Amino acid sequence: MTSQGTFVFFNGSFMAKEEVRISPDDRGFLFADGVYEVIRSYGGKLFKAQSHLKRLKRSLAEIRMDTACVDDLERVALDLIERNGLKKGDAVVYIQVTRGAAPRGHAFPDGTTPPTLYVTAYPFVPPVEKLTRGIKAALVPDSRWARCDIKSVALLPNVLAFRQAEERGADEAIFVRNGVVTEGSHTSVCALFDGRLQTHPSSNRILSSVTRGVVLGLCRANGIPVDESPIPEKELLAADEIMILGTTPEIMPVVDVDGARIGDGTPGPVTRELQEKFRELT
Repeated sequence: MTSQGTFVFFNGSFMAKEEVRISPDDRGFLFADGVYEVIRSYGGKLFKAQSHLKRLKRSLAEIRMDTACVDDLERVALDLIERNGLKKGDAVVYIQVTRGAAPRGHAFPDGTTPPTLYVTAYPFVPPVEKLTRGIKAALVPDSRWARCDIKSVALLPNVLAFRQAEERGADEAIFVRNGVVTEGSHTSVCALFDGRLQTHPSSNRILSSVTRGVVLGLCRANGIPVDESPIPEKELLAADEIMILGTTPEIMPVVDVDGARIGDGTPGPVTRELQEKFRELT
């Protein structure tokens, strides 16, 4: 740590966070014209860093940005963990890339405009009690745009959905579009029916979650059948178990949806098994 604050990486240089200056003409500020990624660190080691960076490059390519600016980010992330004294605990690395600063206009700026790249690392305290006891979720209409596969910084619909869930006493919003469950406001959603794990297939309607991929791999390696097909909203509450997946929540049991108890109201055996297998990986 510096005396001025936490180290970050900004446009090619390490500096104190207080020294960062972003132009009011930055397209991330004006248009949410940018993407981001989040990576967990366990004991100073990044978890699935290359999978996250591959997804970041895909997001950049989908919004027609050059991916070369993020080629060295694994080294940068490890350097930030070292500089900020985060090698002994849990931490989060946040990466954001925008199209850079240019006069406001819908047209892309010319090719000489450099992107804005910001990376920060900070300590993370796992929600142990929620992981052990489970959480409540609320169903919310999915009104987001049709490119949820891009990890865009344009998260206002997600923020509003999460707020709706909070107002209803829930810990996460579960999106429903055209009668089927898609994902959470910042998580993937899985449900267990008669020993079979079901989750929405990869498409433009959901983000291809790195944690989701890990969990599906754990299921297949441990004899748990996987069904990548949409979960009808009308069937969700009859699930034996429900879990949400993500970089920070990991594998989080959902024991209540809109006031309806899921299973016996406690984290189920398959959820607990997957939590144990995931912990072995991390």
